[in-house]
Order: sequence, then C-alpha cells, then structure tokens
Amino acid sequence: MAARREEDIYHDNAVQPIPADPNERRVLFAALDSFRQYRRAAHYNITHLRRQAFYSLSADHIDLLCEPPFSIPKTFDAVDEAIDSNAEIAEAILASGLTAYGLSPDDESWKGAATPNDMDKARSTIRQLYRDWSDEGSAERYASHSPFMAALEKYLSLSELSSGEQHRILVPGAGLGRLVFEISLAGYVVEGNEISHHQLLTAHFMLNCTHNTDQHRLFPWALNFNNHLTRARQLQSVAVPDIHPAEMATQTNEFTSASHGERMSMTAGNFCALYKQPRYAASFNAVLTCFFIDTAPNVLNYFETIRHCLVPGGIWINLGPLLWHFEAAQTPAERALQADNDSGACMTGFSRRVGIAEPGSIELTNEEVLALVSRIGFDILESDQMPAGATGYIQDPSSMLQNVYRPVSWTARKR
Repeated sequence: MAARREEDIYHDNAVQPIPADPNERRVLFAALDSFRQYRRAAHYNITHLRRQAFYSLSADHIDLLCEPPFSIPKTFDAVDEAIDSNAEIAEAILASGLTAYGLSPDDESWKGAATPNDMDKARSTIRQLYRDWSDEGSAERYASHSPFMAALEKYLSLSELSSGEQHRILVPGAGLGRLVFEISLAGYVVEGNEISHHQLLTAHFMLNCTHNTDQHRLFPWALNFNNHLTRARQLQSVAVPDIHPAEMATQTNEFTSASHGERMSMTAGNFCALYKQPRYAASFNAVLTCFFIDTAPNVLNYFETIRHCLVPGGIWINLGPLLWHFEAAQTPAERALQADNDSGACMTGFSRRVGIAEPGSIELTNEEVLALVSRIGFDILESDQMPAGATGYIQDPSSMLQNVYRPVSWTARKR
C-alpha cells in the first residue's frame, strides 16, 4: 500500500508516529495490548473456567464423561491447542503493529491498556479472518463482493478509459482490507477507510507482513461450545491467508501502468470527520459501502459525506442489511461511551480525535433509505435483493444455529 497523505497508514516499512493525543494513544495501545493478552485470556476464559466447572460435577459423572466418546478433558486439551494456534496469529499481528509504530515488545508504556471490551474485539477480529482471508470464507466474500465488481464493470469500466485516466474508488468501513485489495487488483485506484485499530492492525499484517499462502492455522469456531454437531466441526481449522498479497501485487494489470502499491491505500479515522473536509470534495468516482451504512447513528451524515466526496455523476454502490448498531441507545452520554468502546480510535491524521457519537439516532427501513438517497441528490439506477437471497457473516456453515442475512444491493448516481 502506498503512502500519499498524512492519514495513510501502514505502508512498506515506514514507522508511524505514536498519536500525540492521549485518547488516541490509549485506544491504539489498548488494541495492541489486547492481541498480547489473547493467549492468556482465552486459555483462562475458554478452558480453565470450563475445567473448574467440569471437575465440580459428581465423581460418577466425571468418570462417565471422561470416557469415549465424550472424552471431555481431551476436548479441553484440543481447544487449548486451537487457542495457541490462534494466539500465534494474534502475536504476529502484535509484532507487526509494534514495528509499524516503532514500539519495543519490552516497552511497558502500551501494556495493560486493554479492557474486557478490547479483548472481545481482538477475539472477533481474529475470527473475522475466516471471512476475509480463508478459502473456506470465499462463499461469504463472493456473496458480498461480486455485486460490487459487477457494478464497477457496468458503470465504471476500465476498458473505456483513455490512456492515463483512472477511476478512484473509496471504501469506508474497509475492515480487514480484502475488498479494497480485490478492487485494486482489478486495476482501480482504491482507498479504504477504517476506524478500528483492531481491524487496521490486522489488515496491515495480512496485506504487508504475511510471507506465503496458508501461513497460519486459524480455528474460527473452537472458542465457542454452542450448537456444534460434532467436536470435529468445532475444532475445524482453516489456513490463512488463502492468497499471498505481496506476490499478487506484483502482477501487471492490462488497464493501468500504475503499480499495485500506487493504486491502493488505507486511511485511519472517522469516515464523516475525515471525508467531509473540503479537500475531499468531488475526489472519487465511486463509493462502495459494504455492510456499512447501518453502523451510523444518523445515516444522513454518512449519506451527505458520500455525496460530498463523489464527483458529479459519481456512482454509489451499496450492499448490506440494516442492523442498526445504535438502536435503543438510551442517552447521548451512553451512546458516546458505546461509540468510544466500539469504534477504536476516531482519528484524522493521527492528530485530532473526533468521535462518531452524536446527540440523536434514527433507524430506517430499506424503503426509507432509498427514498432518502433520492431526496439528497442521487438517482437510483438499480435496486435488488441479492439473487442468491442469503449470506452469513462469519457463519459456521455446520452450526445448528444459522444467522443469515438477506441483504439488499443498490446502485445510485450523484446528480
């Protein structure tokens, strides 16, 4: 990923400055520390406490459950091994993040900062690697990513560009960076934006610091003991990454002479606070929102920001459900606390903290969302529910509990 502006992060081996703002620094350090504590916390919470509960059973019950086919103590041992494998990924993410910020593993300044909420985010981020960077997660990725690629080809085809022209794409809520990477591989100039340090640190590791395909073994379901048909399914492992980004980035593209590193970047910060700035006016040919718009307390702020940074005639492609993340937040103060906990650092240029908390919130239906998109200056070009109808989001396909979305996909043009 190529560095272009002060907000760009994690490119090559350049050392990033430690945030000067104490709140920003605290959130960064908490994310780093949560990956450091992953191994110890998972062993304690997942297996140690279960062993205590198991050996509190009556002696007869313990004897029975120690025998095949149950072999519960052996299950705990296998889960411990799975935790260790996941912890190797967490610690590799930590090491790459410390290097990126010029921090020493022996430095005590960043240790001890993680809260229980930070630890939860570290666990969920590690598990998200299943969706973004494993072969087994390709079905979920295809369901979410293929409509974007099809719409880009339809409305912003690279084959129709004159020599030297480029289509610039913005992906807010870029997560672990896979969609941004795929768009760049196709030949577009793409910028991802993400607010969570947990996501950013992990995206940096996967994109810049992995050495080969199948480098790590991830056990995405091992830490959850519910709704498994068999222990073998609980202990299923997948390899990550399924591709080697650095190797693929060296491939030439028929539509552009710019290198992959010149075509792709990531920014850290609050989407609205950053991209509403005057310098981003009419900067992008398309904005792609994937499972993103429902993260807003007031979705109008997202919509106005998207309109601001699109060129006249620019394309907005959206796909996702409407699981409003701030539904039923009781008070502005509680919402502010939730935003601080959920978002990680809210940064512009690593220098100014701007939270995503707002004094109000609203939850709209899809019909109302489309009406609002039209009202603020867009023409709806297409609006369809996904042809396949359903997709999971980091979903164990063999689980007895299936959480399935039927997300909508629509494309709009800025008037």
